[in-house]
Amino acid sequence: MKKQILYILFFLSQISLANVILPSVFSDHMVLQQNDEVKLWGWANANEEVTIKTSWTNEIYKTKTNNQAKWELFIKTPNYGGPYTVSIKGYNEIVLKDILIGEVWLCSGQSNMEMSASWIIKNMDEVEKANQPNIRFFNVPKISATSPQENMPANWQVSSPETMKNSSAIAYFFAKRIQEEYKDIPVGLLISAWGGTPAEIWMPEEIIKNNSLINKAAKKLKPVEWGPTEPARAFNAMINPLVGYNIAGALWYQGESNVGAKNYDKTFSALINSWRKLWKKEFPFYFVQIAPYKYGDDHFGGAEVRNAQRVVSKTVDKTGMVIIDDVSTIDDIHPKDKKTVGVRLANIALKNHYQKISGLVESPEIDKIDFKGNKAILYFKNAEGLCIKDKKSLFEISDDNKVFYTAKAKLKDEKILLSSKKVKNPKYVRFAWKNTSQSNVFNNANLPLSTFTTEN
Repeated sequence: MKKQILYILFFLSQISLANVILPSVFSDHMVLQQNDEVKLWGWANANEEVTIKTSWTNEIYKTKTNNQAKWELFIKTPNYGGPYTVSIKGYNEIVLKDILIGEVWLCSGQSNMEMSASWIIKNMDEVEKANQPNIRFFNVPKISATSPQENMPANWQVSSPETMKNSSAIAYFFAKRIQEEYKDIPVGLLISAWGGTPAEIWMPEEIIKNNSLINKAAKKLKPVEWGPTEPARAFNAMINPLVGYNIAGALWYQGESNVGAKNYDKTFSALINSWRKLWKKEFPFYFVQIAPYKYGDDHFGGAEVRNAQRVVSKTVDKTGMVIIDDVSTIDDIHPKDKKTVGVRLANIALKNHYQKISGLVESPEIDKIDFKGNKAILYFKNAEGLCIKDKKSLFEISDDNKVFYTAKAKLKDEKILLSSKKVKNPKYVRFAWKNTSQSNVFNNANLPLSTFTTEN
């Protein structure tokens, strides 16, 4: 009986002494989204009071854990600045230091988003300039899981030549460009990427199971040795623990591992919408179109994915796509010029999300087509200064039978007129419709026209 009483007393003492625990994304050097109500959360003893105080306000926030030992609080953040401290107190006290308030972006995808300067990029001279205390990285390690996780082994790091060299180069150059127009504002980069992975592993499993078209495509994915191909495996371990951490938007670079998929636009759209639903926010989602590459015998798989990405950029709200086939080579699936890519992503964000710049930062895009006799007349958006840089035509036209022939292309008043002696009544047009096709149509901003087809 005495031993039993001692055991009960010991058990009760452990309950009363339970420590507050935080997920790793809340740590020293983190960046919190400015002018927002950011969610903080963690664990403690069930029904334990948790108090939070920040150094940017005198307000004290209090809550209690639920019966699952979890708590959460929403805290108002000011205009960008810092460094600040955040104190979280239960039985114990955790003080987070060197906290900045600024803009937070989630950067995800496969190897081209993961790719760091340590891979030897074009802009290696930037590494020694990377002592940028207002840029912070949260690099998520490669982890997979069969069910959604709540934490991950990672921590925030301040940008230095060493940390920049081993973090996403695109994300870094994106942040640098944002700071050029936004007065050196702090930028936090949540980097969660895994080379060689298909889009299906980056979204919740139920999204795939509840959509017969996407589910059918997911079942065709074959196992590979460099990463998971089963639905949701990266989402569960590398995205779900971040859900709820307030972000300004997302950057995405992926698609190479879905070459050959016939409905990538549906899969990609579902991914974007699922993330927005989980964050309860229609945040901007900007992405990179995959570059032309020698994919083998399939002459059109890469073009089909590029066109699918183009379709998503036109049909899903608050998205934007950058085209990079002018700064890539067809024999390298990892283009070395990451600075141009990061800058182009940032320019779209600066214009459309932040409204800090104006002018032409988008590629020309097909708007509409008129068919008159044996000619197809193409009209474009973002067409200021439209030009065809060489005499080679990448345009093809066909009649109802969808047998395509190279078309003669004539530029007139920022319109392009197409014709072919082999096609008397054109009905369909496509452009750069090969895996290795690199655009030769540009606008005044020296940005290329995307691969496209009007077949669907």
